[in-house]
Amino acid sequence: MKSIVGSTCALATPFRGGAVDFDAFAKLIDFQLEGGTQALVVAGSTGEAHALDQAEYDGLLRQAVARTGGRMTILAGTGTANTRKTIESTKRAQSLGADAALVVAPYYVRPTQEGLLRHYTEVADHGGLPVVLYNVPGRTGCDLKPDVVAKLALHERIVGIKEAVGDAARVAALAALKSPKFVFLSGDDPTGMAAMLAGAEGVISVAANAAPRPFRALCDAARAGDRARAQVLHDALTPLFDLLGAEPNPIPLKWALAHLGIGTSELRLPLTSLPAAHHAHARAVLDAVMQLAVSIQPRHSSAA
Repeated sequence: MKSIVGSTCALATPFRGGAVDFDAFAKLIDFQLEGGTQALVVAGSTGEAHALDQAEYDGLLRQAVARTGGRMTILAGTGTANTRKTIESTKRAQSLGADAALVVAPYYVRPTQEGLLRHYTEVADHGGLPVVLYNVPGRTGCDLKPDVVAKLALHERIVGIKEAVGDAARVAALAALKSPKFVFLSGDDPTGMAAMLAGAEGVISVAANAAPRPFRALCDAARAGDRARAQVLHDALTPLFDLLGAEPNPIPLKWALAHLGIGTSELRLPLTSLPAAHHAHARAVLDAVMQLAVSIQPRHSSAA
């Protein structure tokens, strides 16, 4: 299993004229490589997985695997609200070359903790890929509790968790579960620095799409325990975090990437474009982020 630590970008999926813009997707991947991002999530919630057909999903995953050429860990979003379908999706991701599956907790159906335990066990047993759990109760309507995570962490094919609940008690409980085979990753940009300083081993980030180099620097500083440097970078990136939370993800992100010259701001319904009232502020935030990126020494490779 390849390493999943540090800065992982949950990639957006660029669209143009109603179709996936694979040229822009390649440009986004190259931007991440140049910025030092260490792993990529393809077709997660930020990538509008719900809006992709099977051919589009397959094409995105194939392109990410080929474009990175083994230089990054590739996680495929495979979670659905149904265990059987999740297993099928995970098997498909394995056949397309993914290194691991990022499996969101089943949404809308609101399973019990026993249901979550059995769901993830079945996916790990039969999906064919190492599994990273993904808990984001604000979107799914269910909360994967730390005591269940502790049981799942014992499974040989469950290798980590992306946790979007950023409160101190949750972070402490999950940090205690870390082992050589199980990583704890924050799934929340605004609280990611605090989580890393408290023991998380990285962040699966939305903001890294638009600021790969500064976000990698933030992760490096926080993971090294350099609180002062991490705080400076966190403060500089906070306006970006706030912007990306101004409307449901990935509405602001798609606009930001278009402003940076990566694809268009196009989304698929029911998501709609970023309101014009945000545009002037968004430009100012992104201009500051670009200046911050220039000030940070570039890395020679994403694996450094």
